[in-house]
Amino acid sequence: MSTAVDSGQDAGRRLRAARDVAPIALKLAGNAVRYRYLRRSGRAARPQAASIEITQRCIARCTMCGIWSAPPAPELRLEGWVELLAHPLLADLRELDVTGGEPFLREDLPELMSHVARLTRSNLGRLRSVAITTNALLTGIVVPRVEQITAELGRSGLDLVVVCALDGVGDVHDTVRNVPGAWSRLEQTLEGLRSLRARYDNLIVGLKTTIVPANVSQLDLIAEYAEANGHFTIVSPFIVTAGRYRNADLADTLAFGEDDVAAMLRFYRTRGGGWDYHREAMIAYLETGRTRRPCSCGLNYLFVRSTGRVLLCPLSGIDVGDLKDGSIGDIWTSRASRRLRRGIGHFPECGRCTEPGLERYALPFEGRAYLSLLPRLGPERFLAAHRHMGLDKYL
Repeated sequence: MSTAVDSGQDAGRRLRAARDVAPIALKLAGNAVRYRYLRRSGRAARPQAASIEITQRCIARCTMCGIWSAPPAPELRLEGWVELLAHPLLADLRELDVTGGEPFLREDLPELMSHVARLTRSNLGRLRSVAITTNALLTGIVVPRVEQITAELGRSGLDLVVVCALDGVGDVHDTVRNVPGAWSRLEQTLEGLRSLRARYDNLIVGLKTTIVPANVSQLDLIAEYAEANGHFTIVSPFIVTAGRYRNADLADTLAFGEDDVAAMLRFYRTRGGGWDYHREAMIAYLETGRTRRPCSCGLNYLFVRSTGRVLLCPLSGIDVGDLKDGSIGDIWTSRASRRLRRGIGHFPECGRCTEPGLERYALPFEGRAYLSLLPRLGPERFLAAHRHMGLDKYL
């Protein structure tokens, strides 16, 4: 009798999944048609995701990054960021990524987040989450400010995703971050954030690992640490670019050997995180030496540097305007932006892009690649991954 009941429940669950996935599949099919029209024409939709680099200042001296060594430059003031986020062009924004440098070095970060919360009642009505990336070294600043920001955003129905850099367990993390005691400071910050997570349902805490030769041997340890502490993980090889990470001069120093590539392939084939698409994309990249993924930079995504320079793709380093000289609406629709959009996907940086965040914005918008996962996964697994990755906010 119980077998029959279980079988009936399974059938009912599969039927509900098939029913729930049908409108998603239809939307993705429509997106696939629109995406190809936009790519050919150089036109764009309104941004659904944006990254704002609110500072280039950083207290880490990471071996794979040159942002910290950039000459000091005037940062866009708080009023400038608020003006950007209040512009009608961003009325369809679903996800806001706040990055640096080290974002928590901006003393006005909580005030900026207060403005974001207020704007959900007007221009940012479709915003669902804010992500802040941190090296987590400033425990006494990060933890209390995260609590303040989490509470503020929670009252407006927003999730806060705090992503902490973890590039090794123990001394290896200190070596990669080039900061003595970085591991112990990271652990203290994560302990404080886990305490907050127990009290705030809208706080999500994850880990971002940048793979370099120094930490290839620790990938399994990093995954085990994340699993033991209930953190999602983002694991991807370093990216060399004169644009976003200012590390073109480190290409030879950071080059992976054959044993490193073999170790990464073993990791991605056996673990590699909970997001199948990224894992498979990284395996293909390591096997062929070239990334082949859909990209929607400049179509539904933009990046703004701390100085106010606007980029359609953060890796290319090619800006299309400056917020100090014109509005984001004018920059987004400019001739320079339309011309650059046609080239995205063909720049040298595109072939070696391993940035997992860009997948999240691109897959629902491009449609076809994401839709191809449905017959492979089946409705139930597809829906589970869709919701786990938070991609439902884009559809």
